[in-house]
Amino acid sequence: MTANHLEGQMNKKILLAEDDNDMRRFLAKALENAGFEVSSFDNGLSAYKRLREEPFEMLLTDIVMPEMDGIELARRAAELDPDIKIMFITGFAAVALNSDSQAPKNAKVLSKPVHLRELVSEVNKMLAA
Repeated sequence: MTANHLEGQMNKKILLAEDDNDMRRFLAKALENAGFEVSSFDNGLSAYKRLREEPFEMLLTDIVMPEMDGIELARRAAELDPDIKIMFITGFAAVALNSDSQAPKNAKVLSKPVHLRELVSEVNKMLAA
């Protein structure tokens, strides 16, 4: 398979920020199995640094994380790239949906425990939009 052949089917790139190691591995594996290219980080700050280095189609982030929470990360991601799709995965859905939170308005929220089929389906839907 040549490099050119691979370029024709460029995978959508997802940046995953989740401080729970098991959860992060579980999500990354599910997304990779579904054909996405995943870069994963265990805190918002390192995820943000990576976002500044290269573009991603989607940010998938937990809300409660050390160093920079998911809402701050999402806000900064949207400033860097207004087209980036944002999805929160959280046990605290009410927090994300709070009308005065700084979360980008078009962000999608999935509540933990998240079902992999639902996750992949929502990611596909958002990226196809």
